[in-house]
Amino acid sequence: MEGLKVDIRQRLGGFSLEVAFEAAPTGVTALFGPSGAGKSAVLAAIAGASAPDSGRIRLGELVLFDSATGVNLPAERRGAGWVFQDARLFPHLTVDANLRYGQKRAKGRPEVASFDEVVEVLGIGHLLPRRPIALSGGEKQRVAMGRALLSQPRLLLMDEPLSALDAGRKAEILPFLDRLKSTFPLPILYVSHSLTEVTRLADRLVVMEQGRVLAEGPLSEMLVRGDLKSLAGRPDAAAALDTRVASHDPERGLSRLTVGGIELLTPIVAQAVGAPARVLVMARDVLIAADRPGRISARNVLPAQIEKLAHRQDGTVLVTLTLGAGVSLLSAITEDASHALGLTPGAQVWAVVKSVAVEGIGASGLRTLDD
Repeated sequence: MEGLKVDIRQRLGGFSLEVAFEAAPTGVTALFGPSGAGKSAVLAAIAGASAPDSGRIRLGELVLFDSATGVNLPAERRGAGWVFQDARLFPHLTVDANLRYGQKRAKGRPEVASFDEVVEVLGIGHLLPRRPIALSGGEKQRVAMGRALLSQPRLLLMDEPLSALDAGRKAEILPFLDRLKSTFPLPILYVSHSLTEVTRLADRLVVMEQGRVLAEGPLSEMLVRGDLKSLAGRPDAAAALDTRVASHDPERGLSRLTVGGIELLTPIVAQAVGAPARVLVMARDVLIAADRPGRISARNVLPAQIEKLAHRQDGTVLVTLTLGAGVSLLSAITEDASHALGLTPGAQVWAVVKSVAVEGIGASGLRTLDD
């Protein structure tokens, strides 16, 4: 099953957009970068709201735009559901009527989501008789998502849908976004400059800056790229691990998670044994030991190999550690510590992580990062 493929060039006044990337056929692909990177312009080109100067956009077997052959499907034929920063609901219609307006725009496309299913997943059944003026910001965005889903889209575009919400409303709506992406099998392109949202939701990450794609790939691989300053240069640099719950030990207050042959001990997580659990390990919470520590409070002492060292502008060193097949962690240490340990690429060391520093960021909880 093929997803979305974008390869376009476009001049927008004094701004030049030149991007090429692929989105996953299902799940969330996040366009991440600072304001002004061109993320929203990419969505506009995909949706048909603007036409690139050259290039090609293809969704599965459907060509949306191709400058070489003259294809430029009108927006209504592209089947893109679009959720904006502001909900853009019809103020004179009830929530029920706003949702059913989305159904009217389906134009005979195969059903992706039923009315009842959307209402249940987004938790908006009690809101159906209300008008938008009686809704909170988070409730409005959930209704906007529902309306977009009920247009039976081939692709869902989300343009910083949480940027206008305060931290409390964001925390309220993120679990519904988790449920949305796991319930409806369609590609979701999610624009954000918030690492919190990206780490929580994304399966694939496209990093943009000044109208260009710097890198793209699976989220877990991208977060540990020390060469990407927009990620590695942040004080909240972290690794996200998609683990599976192996067991719970209530007497010790611990859960055992596995990923790539590695075991991590964490405080009890909400997920059942066998369920997936995405966890976040902050670089500042990972210690490096040249020799295996003896008696120590940290429950996770893991053999690791140094992959690379990146010297950051704040005078610290970001060390990428490989633990096993496809499993990496980051460690932020001082230059002094790096020199004292004689760290070099390829060196064998021990990664030390307190169990309380391994935090769930899936449906069971969310660490708040400074964006």
